[in-house]
Amino acid sequence: MSSDILHWSLLISQVLLALAMVAAATRMIRGPRAQDRILGLDAFYVAAMLMLVLFGIRIGSSVYFEVALVIGILGFVGTVALAKFLMRGEVIE
Repeated sequence: MSSDILHWSLLISQVLLALAMVAAATRMIRGPRAQDRILGLDAFYVAAMLMLVLFGIRIGSSVYFEVALVIGILGFVGTVALAKFLMRGEVIE
């Protein structure tokens, strides 16, 4: 009984995260300003990171958790670099 609940909750969570990724990709493509595109990219990598965590729970492998951690770190650094570029026009001072 509890394994069925876990299976269905993981499946529903992955479907909802896939919808969030579609919405974030739409914002990245159609965003009227660069700030909207960066926000869409930020939401996309967070949803992708969570999707990998859910997939790791479903499969039972810890490799996906490590990949999600790397995506989180690279996404944060990328968001900071893009925000700094939009504010100052350069990344490295």
